[in-house]
Amino acid sequence: MSAADLLVVGAGPAGASTAIHAARAGLRVTVVDRARFPRDKPCSEYMSPEAVRHLDRLGVLAQLDGAGGVQLAGTTVIGPRGSRLTGLFARAGTTPWRPTGLSLPRYLVDAHLVAAARRAGVTVLEGHAVEDLIVSRGAVAGAVVRTPDGVHIPLRARLTIGADGLRSVVAQRLGVRRHGWPRRMAFVAHVAHVPGLEDRAEMHVGTEGYVGLNPLGGGLANVALVVPEAVVTAARGRVEAFFLGRLETFPGVRGRVRREAIARRVLVTGPFAAWSRRVTGDGVLLTGDAADFFDPFTGEGICSALRGGELAAEAARVALADLGPVTAERLAGYPVARRRAFGGKWAVERLIGWGMAAPALFDRAIGRLEARGWSHTLVGVTGDFVPPREVLNPRFLAGMLW
Repeated sequence: MSAADLLVVGAGPAGASTAIHAARAGLRVTVVDRARFPRDKPCSEYMSPEAVRHLDRLGVLAQLDGAGGVQLAGTTVIGPRGSRLTGLFARAGTTPWRPTGLSLPRYLVDAHLVAAARRAGVTVLEGHAVEDLIVSRGAVAGAVVRTPDGVHIPLRARLTIGADGLRSVVAQRLGVRRHGWPRRMAFVAHVAHVPGLEDRAEMHVGTEGYVGLNPLGGGLANVALVVPEAVVTAARGRVEAFFLGRLETFPGVRGRVRREAIARRVLVTGPFAAWSRRVTGDGVLLTGDAADFFDPFTGEGICSALRGGELAAEAARVALADLGPVTAERLAGYPVARRRAFGGKWAVERLIGWGMAAPALFDRAIGRLEARGWSHTLVGVTGDFVPPREVLNPRFLAGMLW
């Protein structure tokens, strides 16, 4: 296979977004993924109006809207001591691209994105696993890939982009992957006939973790249990029993998820709070969860992946415009663009994630936000269409507690 301008490792939302935007910019793009699509993926499967806007730009929204998902109006959060808030996208103060988000299974989202990449002229190699990076004169020059037949082939490219998720092989080979606190893991299933779900997601916060309930359409719900890594040892050999038992410890979830209603086996992912010390190097760039993943509470991993792919594609276009090696210096604008796009949201995610470590304080904050009518603003910020400065200011932060 001839060398590409761009080799993207990973065909999930971050990789597909990168590939589509880059191909539209005139680059020769190859994408590899160890999976074959459609495939299941542990994920909240929740997308805000801003994620929907990105899907529209990528040319897949019409198909996804017609796939039988749920038009999400917002999110309800229930605290450890019963306080609750409901935030609606349409009332967030800043008008979203449309008043509803979207929720449907990831296997549909990913499959449509991969098909859109092919339509854009991208070469997509499914069932191809990256084994190692090709390094030439200290710079990444592509990857060694194992084909479905077990043959190892080199795929050379001027720039390699790691979009291969939380356990990124590219980031690991570069030696830049780090994990921090809080270390949580998620257990995710599709469950039929969960009573009480409407047109919004629910987040139930407890003293040890939280549960997300997200309607998917067709009588199914995404049920995600997120708990500290330290308690996960109890799940060994009994994942489903652990999942169901932990769900019963949340008052707002108790009795709503039945064993016989589990429609897709429980998938496990984590630990979270993972990031890469640097997201660029000579001949290489990281995006999506390979670059940074803190905690799935806000449910906006898909939106961040789509936006991150757009930023990665623009960085690639600029870096590849001139001949010669693609050095880290040529990619220097990319980390700056990521901080500009995600810095405020990262701060809000960490504020929420760390706040759950103090259940009484978290519960009080939920109650105060609802009483002041600020819950819509917070959900707009977590949904990526309200500027983070609307909550990262003394008035808002003080109002959460007093």
